[in-house]
Amino acid sequence: MRKFSVILGLFAFILAGPASAGDMANMVGKWTWEGFTIDVVEGGPNGVSAKVVSGPKNVGMEMIESALTPKDGAMVGKIKHPMTGESYNAKMTTPDPDSWKMDGCTDAGACASGTFKRVK
Repeated sequence: MRKFSVILGLFAFILAGPASAGDMANMVGKWTWEGFTIDVVEGGPNGVSAKVVSGPKNVGMEMIESALTPKDGAMVGKIKHPMTGESYNAKMTTPDPDSWKMDGCTDAGACASGTFKRVK
């Protein structure tokens, strides 16, 4: 789980202020974390889709399980861990345009955080 600490940074959405639909658009693209590549596109039942397109496990898995909503300058929602497939109640922020920082805990209390980097 410690590596997920380095992961949950998948989505550093919030550049400097309250979250908005514009922040969601910043999320679109390809992102990497610990040997995984995640493809984020607009659309789908939650407004955005994040699929594992390569990695050691769970290729093809949709990571975003709920709509992402703004809260306290971040985006929050249910996100699946790319390695384990476990669901996390996640808070996402953007420290810069090319990284997403994500922190979260499972309903059972396992917590993790990490940073995803944009593929250039």
